[in-house]
Amino acid sequence: MKKLLAFLMAFCVIGSVIAGCGGGDKKDAKPAEGGKKFLNIATGGTAGTYYPLGGALADILNKNVPGANASAQSTGASVANVNLLKDGKVDIAFIQNDIAYYAVNGVEMFKDKKVGNLKGLATLYPETIQIVTTKKTGIKTLADIKGKRVAVGAAGSGTEANARQILAEAGITYKDIKVQYLSFGEAASALKDGNVDVGFVTAGHPTAAIQDLSTQHDVVLVPVDAAMADKLIAKYPFYTKVVIPANTYNKVAADTPAVAVRCMLAVTDKMDADTGYAVVKALYTNLDRMKAAHNVGKNITKASAKDGMSIPLNAGAEKFFNEK
Repeated sequence: MKKLLAFLMAFCVIGSVIAGCGGGDKKDAKPAEGGKKFLNIATGGTAGTYYPLGGALADILNKNVPGANASAQSTGASVANVNLLKDGKVDIAFIQNDIAYYAVNGVEMFKDKKVGNLKGLATLYPETIQIVTTKKTGIKTLADIKGKRVAVGAAGSGTEANARQILAEAGITYKDIKVQYLSFGEAASALKDGNVDVGFVTAGHPTAAIQDLSTQHDVVLVPVDAAMADKLIAKYPFYTKVVIPANTYNKVAADTPAVAVRCMLAVTDKMDADTGYAVVKALYTNLDRMKAAHNVGKNITKASAKDGMSIPLNAGAEKFFNEK
């Protein structure tokens, strides 16, 4: 009996020690796990602008935000990225500010598919709506586009919405033109071959496809003047005024006034204010890394970070931008 009692007591002591060690491990594991901030960043195709910038942003966050474990992934860009945010598959996304506006308001390609919980972190750089034609078409103004063959962007794309909105301000509907739903690469090829008269291209300038076109044809950029731009901005807050500088493209010797949407960083209301603050602070105190990643990085500034902001800001981002 004594032997049995001694055995049971020894078993209990050993059990207590094991339980105590196990409990200690659990306590240590929780803070380590809780201290990690996993930040998945949605970009775009590997050949585009968003992808290298996303990689640079991930690098900045990993080096400057305590506990950050950030990674960038290639995606289908703006519209796909909104859906990835909505589904909780990513935490931060590069998207165009007009696409963010459509999502939050449930219009255009998000009609009946509203994503109301998007928040902005910052707008980064302009993606210019370039209205491109060739000298032989005789097109010089928006009014000249009536009756012409027009590449308006892929069906349901952000570019197509830009084309429709700008043409409407010029008093032109799709009934007045011969519509071609072509991506900007396809539009440039069709212009080269003479199969369309004018193409809408929404992309940071200079755009490789237009540069290529300008080596073989005399390219003409159709201007959007200040009065037209003001009307557009009054109706659609995501537009901003830009100038495409002279000589951006071969033989285009004058500045061209235009409008642009802006690349932006978006999150959802699941990102807390402290994380939002930490992300934008890390970004705007390490802009050299973004400049090194892509030429458009030179356009990313704190001063322009709210230009064209088309959705409500994350509270932490708002706090950062309001600091002197």
